[in-house]
Amino acid sequence: MDHLFSYNQLFDFVYAVFARIGCSETDATTAAHTLLSADLRGIDSHGIARLSGYVRLWEVGRINPQPDLKLVHETPSTAVVDGDGGLGLVAAPFAMQTAIEKAAQAGTGWVSVQHSNHFGIAAAHAMMALPHDMIGIAMTNASPLVAPTYSLERLLGTNPICVAVPAGEEPPFVADMATTTAANGKLEILQRTNKQAPAGWIQDKKGNSSLNPYELKDGGALLPLGSDREHGSHKGYALGAIVDIFSAVLSGANYGPWVPPFVSFLPLAPDMPGKGIGHFFGAMRIDAFRPAADFKQHMDQWIRRFRQARPVEGQPRVLIPGDPERETETERKKSGIPLLPPVVEDLKQVAEKFSLPF
Repeated sequence: MDHLFSYNQLFDFVYAVFARIGCSETDATTAAHTLLSADLRGIDSHGIARLSGYVRLWEVGRINPQPDLKLVHETPSTAVVDGDGGLGLVAAPFAMQTAIEKAAQAGTGWVSVQHSNHFGIAAAHAMMALPHDMIGIAMTNASPLVAPTYSLERLLGTNPICVAVPAGEEPPFVADMATTTAANGKLEILQRTNKQAPAGWIQDKKGNSSLNPYELKDGGALLPLGSDREHGSHKGYALGAIVDIFSAVLSGANYGPWVPPFVSFLPLAPDMPGKGIGHFFGAMRIDAFRPAADFKQHMDQWIRRFRQARPVEGQPRVLIPGDPERETETERKKSGIPLLPPVVEDLKQVAEKFSLPF
């Protein structure tokens, strides 16, 4: 049975853990807010369940709790941020804020990041643009767990993309998705709940379809969006590759099979071509294209028309990207955030490690 916690309870605990590993008050606050935005929005695979993973990375020296974030290259509308080996939960908001500031001046802002770590959910960063009447874009590469179409080798990460678009009276359009059929965190949830994986999520080490959620530990791989060539996996592979190139080849981070693994017990690949994990962010001022009020009026019309689409018989209403997460956030702010018993046990061990109450 799930345990319910209030947002404030979890925030205080996560903040305390990041403070104990040496983060400044500001960085611990940013990191806790960013991490828990996943739990609020129902993306449980990327929220507090990952906290112990960050702690283990810190323990083996792969996270710098006091990074010196800086711009190592810039033009009026672009920049490269060096994350100095710090938490992606801190480097990403810094980079997105930089993109927003550049867009305010130049119309659009584009920022790539090198030498970073796992940044939580992409939506947390892309949505920062919304209050500024800007479209936000966020993407990141990740640990190589994904086999390109026809490949036995794992060469790409789940490599998510988020695009957040403001509207007027309607809620914003927020498309936040992995470029794989399912994110690795979904497999972790299946493992915790003793369930099989749906067909098309993973392949075994010989390239055959598998339902075993532990398959990756035996040399298997996640599959690109589309699952197989006949269902368009080459398109998911291409999308994941685009994210890898924008996030890492463009910034000077590691790409492809050289991306550092999230789990601390796996060694780093030899002859790494770059620094850390890479991200890419964009902010586009609406009024750099047309009056913001006109755009938002048309976005409202767009959203309403799609909501009015006749659903297939027996199916729910047609959703707008971002609807499920927004509705979950409203519910969880009111009723609390559910955590699976294995996650609670994991957090209790973290609390014990740092002599913190949980």
